Amino acid sequence: MSTEEMRSKALTEHANRGHKMIWITFRKEGLHKYPAALDDPKLATGDEYDVSFLGYVHRHIFHFKVAIEVTHDDRDIEFIQFKRWIENMYADGTMKLDYKSCEMMSDDLYVAITKKYPGRKIEIDVSEDGENGSHAVYEVPVMGGI
Repeated sequence: MSTEEMRSKALTEHANRGHKMIWITFRKEGLHKYPAALDDPKLATGDEYDVSFLGYVHRHIFHFKVAIEVTHDDRDIEFIQFKRWIENMYADGTMKLDYKSCEMMSDDLYVAITKKYPGRKIEIDVSEDGENGSHAVYEVPVMGGI
């Protein structure tokens, strides 16, 4: 075997040991509010930083990006099926936005995904209108049985 062939083989073996994740995106229309914004002096400041309007129900298109660890590179989780499963949880009412923050939506989604796909690292981005949002990294749980 030539040096170049050995190098290619070693690189392929290294790639096969790499940490891999698949990801999907979807959007969901929702309403939410931040009740504390109405009277918390840190939020209802009365100046250019005032965000008291967030205390009222308002609409967003929430953008989601969900990445999940896979154990091999041949469709361990087929991402179209993964996306449809998650979207259906919102369509059938299993998952609800319920005036939650982006971080709360992320946590709820993490719990549902981990019940179906335990023992995997998950990363979730949730944003309001694709502009501002949260990024959460959920490492593989270390507690037994989770």
